Amino acid sequence: MTDSIAVSARSTATRIGKALILHGIDVRIAAGRWTAIVGPNGAGKSTLLRVLAGLLPTDGTVQLHGRPLADWPARERARQLAWLGQAEGGSDDLSAYDVVMLGRLPHRAWLAPASDADHAAVRQALAAMQVAHLQTRRLGELSGGERQRVLLARALAVQAPLLLMDEPLAHLDPPHQADWLAVVRAQVAAGGTVVSVLHELGMALQADELLIVKDGGIAHHGPCASPSTHRALQAAFDWRIGVYQVKDRWVALPRLPQPEHEHAD
Repeated sequence: MTDSIAVSARSTATRIGKALILHGIDVRIAAGRWTAIVGPNGAGKSTLLRVLAGLLPTDGTVQLHGRPLADWPARERARQLAWLGQAEGGSDDLSAYDVVMLGRLPHRAWLAPASDADHAAVRQALAAMQVAHLQTRRLGELSGGERQRVLLARALAVQAPLLLMDEPLAHLDPPHQADWLAVVRAQVAAGGTVVSVLHELGMALQADELLIVKDGGIAHHGPCASPSTHRALQAAFDWRIGVYQVKDRWVALPRLPQPEHEHAD
């Protein structure tokens, strides 16, 4: 078992239908770190995350803790890897509490009632995402931001050592984005591994590692504070953004197009 690598993928090609989405992938995600996946629209970020989660077939191998993902029994794998996808549905009639309790299914025998440990994990996850007051409300009654926080709580309730999240900040206002950042940092401080696809580049730059995807391949993978990572990030967005240090943080800001000067005849 490889302790230093949480999940890895080597793939020559990943297709959705006939479309080639990813190619030449060779990526290793360090354990006990937060890795943010970024890149332009349509670059293949979400597809890569789904490959790492074992949700998409690929011409290659995916390993979880040094063991081929396909060799893990489904329940054991579900205890090791928690997933949050984009715009997940199908639970609108359930209360927020019951939605979060779904995260405990890998820990329970078939048709077994929830244990005290299950209820404790759900309460902890609800509190972490600031949605304990919504626990009796149906998921379908919640706002977009409230719904997203409940789904984040469901992923946390799994208490898996590896947490994969696709656009977890969707619909979240800045204070709740800060809450999410605190949760991620707590996960990593406790020895967990977090991998998140983010459009919010300023938030992504707070991660430990940045994995930059462009045109279906890995353009760069390195520490967020590294100048080479900053250059690669700017290049991935065709130099339309700049990376700057503000106090103790790195931020990414759009660069406005330079006006074309008209010359008099």
